[in-house]
Amino acid sequence: MQSHQEVKTVPSGAVFCCRDKKRIHMKSEMERAVDRLIENPGAVFLMGALDSGKTTFGLELAKRAVAAGLRTAIVDADVVQSTIGPPTTTGLRFVDAATEFSPEGLRVADGLGFVGSMIPKGHLLPLITSTMKLVNQARARGCDLIVIDSSSLVSGIYGQTLKYFKLDLISPDFVVAFERGGELEPVVGLAQRFTAAEVIELEVAPEVRSRSVDERMQSREEAFAAYFAHGSSRWRVKPTVFMPTLPPEFDLALLDELVVGMEDGDGHCVGIGVLEYDSGEDILRMISPVSEGVRGLRLGSIRMDISGRAKGPVDLRQLFGTA
Repeated sequence: MQSHQEVKTVPSGAVFCCRDKKRIHMKSEMERAVDRLIENPGAVFLMGALDSGKTTFGLELAKRAVAAGLRTAIVDADVVQSTIGPPTTTGLRFVDAATEFSPEGLRVADGLGFVGSMIPKGHLLPLITSTMKLVNQARARGCDLIVIDSSSLVSGIYGQTLKYFKLDLISPDFVVAFERGGELEPVVGLAQRFTAAEVIELEVAPEVRSRSVDERMQSREEAFAAYFAHGSSRWRVKPTVFMPTLPPEFDLALLDELVVGMEDGDGHCVGIGVLEYDSGEDILRMISPVSEGVRGLRLGSIRMDISGRAKGPVDLRQLFGTA
């Protein structure tokens, strides 16, 4: 099937600001891509595998858009290595001239969506729906440019399903794909055949550094610990406030150290917390920096302590003894 939309393939070049005297009057193809996106602002969907440079590109694009006077938002849908909001969530941040474009400066979110895991597989539905809700919030605010940083799951049936439904719901104006070999061909094909987006392919720059598993884990732990370092408190939780609903005679101890999303009853996630089981009183307590505006708690699929150490995934079906 022929695509109705031309796919533009452009190598990224080395850096955004070229210092090479031989190229002083030439812009790299990545810079040209940034210029095109700023001149034709809209929803820009970024996709690429781990350590492809897409997040760096997205932040630079947002920074340039702000400098150009565009109302700009970033939607961070990369739960594998989140930039905005605590791990296990998607995050929305409105940026302006006063924004500090650093991990610390971007960590606090203007909007959150609870996914409940740092692994997209098995959590496609909350990842897709929360991303769409945050994009809708940015559009409702009247943003000219919305940068959507997607997760690094790009291969196999899970990767294609995730990207297809995100693209289908968001209907981006541009898709920017960061290629390393032919790993993105299937999902680029989906964008080309099933959306009206203009697709721009950029080769991953050779100097983009791959981080080790330990480095990524340390980054997630630090982000999680930083979230709970700001005035966390403990308060008792009724067993009737959860989604999914706890069955009768459920053993509350099974929820110890489980991450939960805190919902305001109006379709918004206002934060996350960690459950703590008190065996002496047979009750649950919540540990969270958020203590107001919470009407319900969504059970996540990972155990963590507030220092950021992951204690392993949780299968809610097995926990509840259901199929």
